[in-house]
Amino acid sequence: MASSTPNDFDPIRTARHVLRQALTGALATLDERGHPFASLVTVATTLAGAPVMLLSQLAVHTRNLLRDPRASLLLVGPGGESGDPLAGARLTVSGTVAAVPSNGPQRRRFLARHPEAAGYAGFSDFGFYEMAVDGAHLVAGFGRIVTIAAGDLLIEVAPDHPLVEGEAGAVDHMNEDHADAVALYATRLLGLPAGNWRLTGIDPLGLDMLDGATAARLDFPAAIGGPGELRKTLVALAQEARGRAA
Repeated sequence: MASSTPNDFDPIRTARHVLRQALTGALATLDERGHPFASLVTVATTLAGAPVMLLSQLAVHTRNLLRDPRASLLLVGPGGESGDPLAGARLTVSGTVAAVPSNGPQRRRFLARHPEAAGYAGFSDFGFYEMAVDGAHLVAGFGRIVTIAAGDLLIEVAPDHPLVEGEAGAVDHMNEDHADAVALYATRLLGLPAGNWRLTGIDPLGLDMLDGATAARLDFPAAIGGPGELRKTLVALAQEARGRAA
């Protein structure tokens, strides 16, 4: 990892937050002449943090990827709402993009982030694609420019990690039975406005949440392993949130 950063800046955490929070990105592919071709796409992530997209085979960018899978994806974090479009952190993720099974975990995680896509995700020309990340480049302000290795950006999730099988059930349980706690995570722990907050994903390092078109990320105090650790962590976060003033 090459960097030029202040001592209080955590580039890995910042980059992971941009990666997990971005709902859209600029996908750059190579056209048949070898020229860059950029297009707007909606994005989600795998448990490990790899970008996932729902693409149509009719789109130019998909045809480009089928010919040459090399691509980059520009993601922008919150921060430009006050008028400066460059105020938010920007992360460029580079790698190769390939189709994944339509019934795989990528589908559930993508549709949790983009429920509106359920209406066309089953069309014959649409498919889910995942980026195998080679590396990333973060620009988060003056003196905060960092090149990040894929192994630092993504997290390792073993195939037998309990969340591989249990994430969907845990997300549904929290949204259906503990919506009040999810709301407190957003408003009390992250200081976000009240709304219809729900979980879209749980990974070993934290929670992904969504309220309409606003995404949020809440890190766990420590990485979680099995269901017992997850349950204790979620309860502790809810207790902490309830103990804070509204």
